[in-house]
Amino acid sequence: MKLNEPVSQQGTGQRAVAPAGKYRWTICALLFFATTVNYLDRQVLSLLAPQLSKEFNWSNSDYANITAAFQFVYALSMVFAGPIVDRLGTKKAYLWAIAIWSGGAILHAYAVPMGNAVGSAMGALGMVAAPASIIGFILSRAVLAVGEAGNFPAAIKATAEFFPKKERAFATGIFNSGANVGAILAPLTVPLIAIHWGWQAAFIAIGAIGFIWMAFWLVMFDSPEKKLSAAELAYVRSDSSAASTAASGTGAKVPWTKLLTYRQTWAFAGGKFLTDGIWWFFLFWLPKYLSSEYQMGPADIVLPLAVLYSMTMFGSIGGGYFPAYFMNRGMSPYDGRMKAMLVIALFPLVVLAAQPLGSISFWVPVILIGIGASAHQAWSANLFTTVSDMFPQRSVASVVGIGGMAGGLGGVFMSKLGGWLFDYYGALGSLSTGYMIMFTICAVSYLIAWFLMKALVPRHKEITDL
Repeated sequence: MKLNEPVSQQGTGQRAVAPAGKYRWTICALLFFATTVNYLDRQVLSLLAPQLSKEFNWSNSDYANITAAFQFVYALSMVFAGPIVDRLGTKKAYLWAIAIWSGGAILHAYAVPMGNAVGSAMGALGMVAAPASIIGFILSRAVLAVGEAGNFPAAIKATAEFFPKKERAFATGIFNSGANVGAILAPLTVPLIAIHWGWQAAFIAIGAIGFIWMAFWLVMFDSPEKKLSAAELAYVRSDSSAASTAASGTGAKVPWTKLLTYRQTWAFAGGKFLTDGIWWFFLFWLPKYLSSEYQMGPADIVLPLAVLYSMTMFGSIGGGYFPAYFMNRGMSPYDGRMKAMLVIALFPLVVLAAQPLGSISFWVPVILIGIGASAHQAWSANLFTTVSDMFPQRSVASVVGIGGMAGGLGGVFMSKLGGWLFDYYGALGSLSTGYMIMFTICAVSYLIAWFLMKALVPRHKEITDL
């Protein structure tokens, strides 16, 4: 037997177990770096929020409106991003996505003059205009959101194209850990850039990184048939059903109305709606939490946030590998994934203790929230992969887009609720109560989501009629 040939287990109906070739992991690395850039660009505003809030006199509700605008546009764009990715193909769609979001990231540096221009135009038309800073940042976040909406539909589609089912959660966990690396690098770089060169320079410098990634993507990515050896391509397709493989081409567009008739779509969308907002809340509000509750400045929050998001990287990769434990013991990919997700859903419950024990040290909530955020990344890696477990490849990005819209709307709800609670209880002199309520929601949402998904799709059923 040649070294590069896939090795099959004995017996009928069992799939290849030894990978032949490794180029698919190069693709995974590209997706990892794209997701890192995605979250670097996304997090610059949250890290500068305490400084910008003081400079422009934003209330918690003002900041919530800016973040909610991003999430709302992101949610809307996700509905269109999925079908666009399915129609254009992964390579072209990813290039468009990162070009738009990198441009949007840089646009934040010019938010104030842009807001002044738009505000003046609105005033000339007799319309009531918000402060220029708020208008400018909302518009900048909207452009960022349109581009960033393409990241996960394209990345999940690429994973479905280049990996067999049993490796998809692990590959998703790896590229999704780019979110954590981005979240780690951001507090290590953004405050320092802002301190030395101003907050505008932070947006420009971080936003420009995406254009570098585009060059590597152009050279290194193409269809699996063009990039993989025959042996590796056979391995990638070894655990896909004949019907799924036959339906994996681009083909005719699958309408949303058709996708919405499947319980599997609603299970994924429900899981995203109930849990994505938790991650958005952590990402956008933790710097303000440390600033308001522990009077930390920009330099002070660097280490706690770096530690917290370092923890989430282990959750993302470990969570992606975890279902293999059950699959190797005979469970189907979906059943093994759901069992793993139930275990993962228990970990965020520790966030319930973050506020009561926060008086001991700021490190207590940092560590406990880090466990919860780590569990989210483990959950997310598996939640994404349920789509490619059950839908043919040509509809994967569209279903991810529908779920992404639901997750974005969940993020809007969490941001608006957080802004209102913090202003309300802050005015009463009890800001900690507002955080306690939000942390309680963060703790229990995953278990609620799991039971909803299990009720909608109690057992695996692959869709073959699209």
